[in-house]
Amino acid sequence: MITTARPLTCPPATAPWIEQLVAPDRIPSPWESGLHHLNWSCIRFGVTRRFSLTVHGTEHFPSHGPAIIVANHCSHLDTLLIASMVPRHLRSRLSPLAAGDTFFRNPAQGWLSSRFLNLRPLWRHKRSPHHLLRLREGLESHDPCYLVFPEGTRSRDGEMAPFKPGIGMLVAGTQVPIIPCHIRGTFEAWPPHQRMPSKGTLSLTVGKPRTFPAHAGNTRDWRDIAHSLEDDIRQLAS
Repeated sequence: MITTARPLTCPPATAPWIEQLVAPDRIPSPWESGLHHLNWSCIRFGVTRRFSLTVHGTEHFPSHGPAIIVANHCSHLDTLLIASMVPRHLRSRLSPLAAGDTFFRNPAQGWLSSRFLNLRPLWRHKRSPHHLLRLREGLESHDPCYLVFPEGTRSRDGEMAPFKPGIGMLVAGTQVPIIPCHIRGTFEAWPPHQRMPSKGTLSLTVGKPRTFPAHAGNTRDWRDIAHSLEDDIRQLAS
């Protein structure tokens, strides 16, 4: 059960098609879940054949229930790498949180991103917590596995930036496990300024799950959660 020290309310969405994509009770239909599994499996096939991979700690991925995977972010390859390495039973539930201004710029693009890859939008340049709150509600209405990059954007120099407190808002006061992951090699293979990826060696290290049930719904606790998860991932990198 998700609880907070003070109630969090969600205002209505600003556009009907966005409302449908981020509604907390939107559960993928059976055909959508099958399509998500098939698409991520095809991506796994491509990633494992194009890149040399080193992976540790996949036993820490959950076997059931809602979960959140958090990782450092250097490249569009980050999502593809993690999606390729999650266990089969998670592929149909994996839901990466993606930049709304990039992947949801219009209804057609948003529909394709949502229905084919189960992406959910985050609006980086809007200050309203509306979409994070609705995603938080989604953790209670079904069993998603969100993939979150708490830096908020891809690194421009390969170094990890401080985590934003939004991840704290998403999980404070819940029993939802958060699985920290460190990614290495994706910046070299596909940096933001490069149009297409090049071959290389990619590394993924998965850490032990964390929960934050004692943290309240306030900014200080949200920042504390973000700092804790950032420290976890920096330790995985060492």
